[in-house]
Amino acid sequence: MAGCACGFVRAVLAFLLAPALVTLLVAPARGRGGRGHGDWDAAELLPPLPPRENAALVARFVTNVCDWGALATISTQEGVRGRPFADVLSLSDGPPGKGSGVPYFYLSPLQQSVGNLQENPYATLTMSLAETNFCRKYGFDPQSPLCAHIILSGTVIKVSETEMDVAKNSLFIRHPEMKTWPSSHNWFFAKLNITNIWVLDYFGGPKIVTPADYYNATSQ
Repeated sequence: MAGCACGFVRAVLAFLLAPALVTLLVAPARGRGGRGHGDWDAAELLPPLPPRENAALVARFVTNVCDWGALATISTQEGVRGRPFADVLSLSDGPPGKGSGVPYFYLSPLQQSVGNLQENPYATLTMSLAETNFCRKYGFDPQSPLCAHIILSGTVIKVSETEMDVAKNSLFIRHPEMKTWPSSHNWFFAKLNITNIWVLDYFGGPKIVTPADYYNATSQ
């Protein structure tokens, strides 16, 4: 009888705890912004894509809604020296809907990409709406041009003292976990100094956007 009673109690507890466990499993990770901190993941938060004929505005849109990208550098590592080397980096150009267009990074000398950049600062960054719910919502494959993505090329440089607060606020509002990363890693703020821009958001090949048009693009 005691065994039956224990089994009944366990069954009742499992029934009562199941909803809470499901909630924990599907809840978004808190390492990123989350609601109120700059998270575009929720379908109701992501604004519509700008008109595709305005390539500069599309590029600014993609930069602002993406919070990570793949940065390609030239490797300095033994065995692959001189070859392309890509790594995923968290980034931010500012709060949702209020981006500056400047991709900021929080980097450490311990990162392999940083070692590459110290020898050759040239890099290429790509970001895609596949990071958001946009492409899934419309059934676009990540490689489809309709799943808009952009390619930014230039040099990665440390931000100046006058730009430090802007970079810090831009990154920490989208990636609050960064505040707790170990100081022993000697983190520093950096940015991509953009010299070339390509936008792939429709069929017919990439659209070339000048940095001037990119930074001057507004939704007005």
